[in-house]
Amino acid sequence: MAEEEITVTSKKAEDGTSLNEAMEKEKRKEKRKKRLLKEAEKADKRGVCYLSRVPPHMDPLKLRQTLSQYGDIQRIYLTPEDPAAQVRRKKSGGFRGQEFSEGWVEFTDKKVAKRVARMLNGEQIGGKKRSSFYYDLWNIKYLSKFKWDDLTEEIAYKNATREQKLALELSAAKRERDFYLSKVDQSKALSKIEERLKKKQKVDVMPKVIRQFSQKKPVANETEENKAQLSRDLLAGIFGGSS
Repeated sequence: MAEEEITVTSKKAEDGTSLNEAMEKEKRKEKRKKRLLKEAEKADKRGVCYLSRVPPHMDPLKLRQTLSQYGDIQRIYLTPEDPAAQVRRKKSGGFRGQEFSEGWVEFTDKKVAKRVARMLNGEQIGGKKRSSFYYDLWNIKYLSKFKWDDLTEEIAYKNATREQKLALELSAAKRERDFYLSKVDQSKALSKIEERLKKKQKVDVMPKVIRQFSQKKPVANETEENKAQLSRDLLAGIFGGSS
């Protein structure tokens, strides 16, 4: 009987623990939901401005310092310039730091974002005269119904497109290199074949050397001729003398 009571008690304790855990889990989910709703409400109140051109030498920190005087800024994103342009500028002895081509600025209040864009667009940046962008002009526009999530999606799409383009360019370069190397190997092979053929033709065309030796007249013939000449002379002398 005592064992049954202990078992029932432990079971109730387990059920109580499970119930408490479930309640705690539900509370955490509710808190998380409220936090997300608050963040969504805040995000709805925010406004994004677009800079179609970022002045030379201006980075996110300088941009924040310049625009913060007009309102609270939540986030800033600037697109780095094309790496090839940076390399060309460095080679020509220009600015060696990072430049940016375009940018987005998120203000905590969309009303402030609208006012900033309307007030600054086309105006001189100003500030300290020694600043490199003192005489430059703002190119800023408020993006209606545009949220930061839209920007992150756009950036992800651009990055994927750029990576795909780079992969295609690398693949094309590899094909071109392989084609060139195959042509080089083919040219080398043809050169070797032509060289062998030329060597073979030289061997075939080369004339046979015929050695010629000057042959002396046979000794026996000379002796016989001498004898015949002697006989004729002798006979001429005999008959000539008798007459």
